[in-house]
Amino acid sequence: MSFNKILHFTTLNFFYIICIIKQEFTKEGEKMITNILNTIDDILYAPILIIIMAAAGLYFTFRTGFVQIRLFREACKLILEPPKGEKGKAVSSFQALMVSTASRVGTGNIVGVSTAICLGGPGAVFWMWVMCIIGAASAYMESTLAQIFKRVNKEGGFYGGPAYYIELAMHSTIPAAVFSVFLIATYAFGFNLLCSYNLQSTFAVYSWYHPTVTPIIIGAILAVLTGYCLFGGGQRIVRLTEIVVPFMGIFYVAISFIVLILNIGNIPTMFVDIFADAFNFKAIFGGISGSCLVLGIKRGLFSNEAGVGSAPNASAAADVSHPSKQGLVQTISVYIDTMLLCTATALMCLSTGVDRSAEVAGAQYVQNAIFSVFGGIGPIFITAAMILFAFTTLLGNLYYCDNALAYLNHKTMPTKKFMNIFYVCCVLVIFIGAQMQMSAVWAIADIAMGGMTIINLPACVILGHYAIDALKNFEKQMRAGKDPVFHASDIGLDKSLVMAWKDVPGKQAGKKRRKKKKSSCLV
Repeated sequence: MSFNKILHFTTLNFFYIICIIKQEFTKEGEKMITNILNTIDDILYAPILIIIMAAAGLYFTFRTGFVQIRLFREACKLILEPPKGEKGKAVSSFQALMVSTASRVGTGNIVGVSTAICLGGPGAVFWMWVMCIIGAASAYMESTLAQIFKRVNKEGGFYGGPAYYIELAMHSTIPAAVFSVFLIATYAFGFNLLCSYNLQSTFAVYSWYHPTVTPIIIGAILAVLTGYCLFGGGQRIVRLTEIVVPFMGIFYVAISFIVLILNIGNIPTMFVDIFADAFNFKAIFGGISGSCLVLGIKRGLFSNEAGVGSAPNASAAADVSHPSKQGLVQTISVYIDTMLLCTATALMCLSTGVDRSAEVAGAQYVQNAIFSVFGGIGPIFITAAMILFAFTTLLGNLYYCDNALAYLNHKTMPTKKFMNIFYVCCVLVIFIGAQMQMSAVWAIADIAMGGMTIINLPACVILGHYAIDALKNFEKQMRAGKDPVFHASDIGLDKSLVMAWKDVPGKQAGKKRRKKKKSSCLV
């Protein structure tokens, strides 16, 4: 059986499973499927994934000497470094950062944080922060490895990602293929189901919302718009959202800050609640699957994706002189997502003191919080932000699938016929997601993402010495006042294992830095 046929079979069967879950043949049947998904989700995260993510993150943090904190200033400088290849054709660090950030920044920054607080308590915010800092080290490792083992295409551009270094780490294509299937399940199906549901849920606060009809209408509109862009149209829509979304993100943080200032008297109590709840171990271990610890980790992972294995697909495309440069840049994306946008949502909601409960979990809690300050215009702003974030997230998620599909198809893109069938399935998933239950869509997304993480992080640990040696080489060159340039032989890496680092780079290789930068390159 050819890979194209296998891909057809896998895609259509996964879509069929989604349809079965959606089909409301009986209320009891629907409840049973949701309970099964939630049980798998609970077992996967508590304790399996919590242990894996925490252990890997702490291991990387100590092995790299807290690189995500120590070299933060250098990482910020590297964002604006131009690509070393031909201008206009090579992908810069900033462009790769924006691709990964576009996928990270989305509905999870609003709805995911709200859900964690409403179901787990304010302590979820603290554990979200902890996993962000620890996870940033994992983000450095996976993106640096993607750079080291990236491939070169016919046009001279770069591509790669976890599937390629997983194959090397495990000495087999099977784990890499399984990872690729999980990636497709996560980004083409799980996350897009959830994104569609999250968007339609923001309309529940309006008087004209109908629980049956409105989700169908919103799901249909979102599916049609996404399909229009996927099938070659809507380039103006895509370009417009690429321009508007960054400004919307900045505006969202600014609005959150205004809410915080207007509720400044509640800030001390708010932080007391966060830390008191975070260390209420009796409550945590009394019901661990729904505790602030687990929900903070789950929603933080869903939002920033550190260690999941998604961002390396974008990082591999960057044209940089040293792999550690892109690894450092990707730590910034994790901070932007969690420490800036997720924190903005959390503090805005908690500072207002509005009631939180399972009934308002999701967009409604955020809308209630902003309504308490801005009145009726507040929920409208959240709805507008969700529309823009959701649309770009849907398209950004499908970008990651290209790498996975190519890997499964003998490392070449599938036929146009298959891609059209795949896109049709993706569009239908968006339509279905708007009509599903909140618990079911979160469970599907969590399970698929968990599958990626369980394969990706062990591979990063196995190959981690390459990324750590690359970091030491990077810092050694910086201390010498040079612009770091990488050669495979510098870290004793067999040239047969790499494609992009065999030749000596061009004229800018090893170029001396200005002296004024030398003293500030390390924090």
